[in-house]
Amino acid sequence: MLSVQETMGTVVSVAKQWWLKVNTKPIRLHGLDGAVFPHVIKVKYTVDGIGYTKRKWIGAGKPVPPVGSSVKVIYHEDKPQKARVQ
Repeated sequence: MLSVQETMGTVVSVAKQWWLKVNTKPIRLHGLDGAVFPHVIKVKYTVDGIGYTKRKWIGAGKPVPPVGSSVKVIYHEDKPQKARVQ
């Protein structure tokens, strides 16, 4: 049976996905009027003294954690590289 563990990770980078624009207004006055963009965050976490990095895609308009903040990481005990960032 797979055992699920959790740890805290640190956000080390936040990148805006400029190539994927989501328009929130039906009528715009200029190209970026009402535009929101998704983000990709990179989280570093440590399990048993070994460091891992996980990327998470955050949809447009959702809150993005700032660089240096702590987030919860859930991972499988037998494969810590298989993780989910919450």
